[in-house]
Amino acid sequence: MTRHTPHFMRAHSSNLSLRSLALEQSLASSSRSVNINNIVDAKDVKPEDFTKPYLKFMTENPTVFHAVGYFKEKLAKAGYTELPSRENWAGKLSPGGKYYVTRNGSSVIAFAVGKAYKPGNGVAMIAGHIDALTARLKPVSTKPSANGYIQLGVAQYASSLNETWWDRDLSVGGRVIVRDPETGKTSVKLAKLDWPIARIPTLAPHFGIGMMGRNNAETEAVPIIGLDNSDISSSSSTTEAPLGGAGSFAATQPPKLVKLIAGELGIKDYSTILNWELELYDSQPATVGGLDKEFIFAGRIDDKLCSWAAFMALLHAKSDDDEGTIKLVALFDDEEIGSLLRQGARGNFLPITLERAVESLANSASGYTFGPGLIGQTFANSFLVSSDVTHAAHPNFTQTNLAGHSPRLNVGVALCVDASAHMTTDSVSMAILDRIAQLSGTVNQRHMIRNDSRSGGTVGPMLSSAMGVKAADVGIPQLSMHSIRATTGSLDPGLGLKFYKGFLDNWEKVDREWHA
Repeated sequence: MTRHTPHFMRAHSSNLSLRSLALEQSLASSSRSVNINNIVDAKDVKPEDFTKPYLKFMTENPTVFHAVGYFKEKLAKAGYTELPSRENWAGKLSPGGKYYVTRNGSSVIAFAVGKAYKPGNGVAMIAGHIDALTARLKPVSTKPSANGYIQLGVAQYASSLNETWWDRDLSVGGRVIVRDPETGKTSVKLAKLDWPIARIPTLAPHFGIGMMGRNNAETEAVPIIGLDNSDISSSSSTTEAPLGGAGSFAATQPPKLVKLIAGELGIKDYSTILNWELELYDSQPATVGGLDKEFIFAGRIDDKLCSWAAFMALLHAKSDDDEGTIKLVALFDDEEIGSLLRQGARGNFLPITLERAVESLANSASGYTFGPGLIGQTFANSFLVSSDVTHAAHPNFTQTNLAGHSPRLNVGVALCVDASAHMTTDSVSMAILDRIAQLSGTVNQRHMIRNDSRSGGTVGPMLSSAMGVKAADVGIPQLSMHSIRATTGSLDPGLGLKFYKGFLDNWEKVDREWHA
């Protein structure tokens, strides 16, 4: 049995009571909303208040592009100013200001400068990822009909198309590149269909062909999206000629899909669709479950869970007159495939954003000279929380659980440790974040894998080594990682927000306890 401290069990009991009372009341009130201005201290955060907003976010923003669009909308409403990467930032940043920048439409960095900020002061950073396992349409997604079925050519992203994707209701969404026929200008539009259009059908087991992960992903996991029996009956023909004209992008895609996407975007001329980046996703809404509604069942929890909680924590963070640090949240694309692209954490997106921000702030202040020394000082005074979901203790595979290191749902975030440096957490950073939890009224769990298992990776090591900042890995627990549909606790989005807000608000205070 896993041993827990009395403090842990008191907090766990408190969360259990929330499940049966406060959460039920919160979910029953469909008109209830959370006012950012009402939450002052992290201890005031009620986790149950954030269950419904998280479910709504998960259901309405299935792709990484929709997630960034959601974050941009929230930031604009909260008074954040966009900083276009192609423009000069000189004179545009000042203490007390709130800003954000995006890259590729799939990564976003938002930060608030303390009103008492001085160049060289530190940055309280939270970094995570918003990409998820998916199946993306191939550049030429049209496939020949097979036995009366219209099929769709897709490519797996990060080991999708596994058995958890079979016999699921799949829809399609993403970004579409469009040229305005009147102005000649090119723009990006977001599209998603609100009903399932695709399915990967399984084969009955009595045929003697295994359907448990041993199938060819190219030929035996192809989605069906419609019917075409024109080969046997001209009266039942549903075949359509390619759209958009010879040589156009639309001509390489299934005509009916082109019509659906064009209809969503109000496009009349199919030839103006220059390209798209569409993907399949589980169309079932995110929902609560369990006897006391203590679970959340949803697709894409890894990692639109920690990223949403961190982002909302930034929006709820304090903005006191005496705060001298920068509070920042960076959400990256491509973590599931190694973070190697420019919008990934291995790129220069975060370091260059910080350098440009510090440069602008230093040049507008008197007595400071921007250069490597100022950047080095900034990084030395900073702290990074690498935030990614982590494995919860599993009830059916107890042999994978490590005593004292397997976190539970609806308790609190887990500090993740890996002796082989797949995680950044060390004794100093654990002590710092335990102090943050003390000030925030939260409980920190522990996560570490067994010696006979292998750990996954996070954005933490790559970012902390690139900038030289102190760091720790923090995760919200979940079950069924890398499945098309996973499980977390219904209080966990709010518990994550509570901890992350506590970090953003209290990092400066805690840092002073170490460095007077």
